[in-house]
Amino acid sequence: MLRSQSLYCRSMFICVIISREVIIMQKSATLSLRVDPAVKQSAESVLSQLGLSMSTAVDMFLRQVSLTGGIPFRVALPEAPRSIDVDELNDEQLFEALSRGLKEAGEGGGVEASAAFARLREELIGA
Repeated sequence: MLRSQSLYCRSMFICVIISREVIIMQKSATLSLRVDPAVKQSAESVLSQLGLSMSTAVDMFLRQVSLTGGIPFRVALPEAPRSIDVDELNDEQLFEALSRGLKEAGEGGGVEASAAFARLREELIGA
């Protein structure tokens, strides 16, 4: 254990400051991850602006998982807009919506399924 007012640690070590005591622990585990290249590049850009390496950020994440006993942020599916959430419709409203859809399809209206799903994805998650 080192006692010091200033702190300098090389990237091979984790430094923990507890009440002015510096505890240096050497990292000894390696992770190999596969991620989307665009996501990695975007994250590296943000982390660089924060002055953090990817390794430090992953280490911080894993420590928070250990400390909190779970994922340290909310993980959930996006909520469906009320206009398309069938759980929010009563039987009459659902019947009307289905009838309108059938009538539109019978008249040659509507859009290709791929376009409809792309639009839905955009509305729900902005992707």
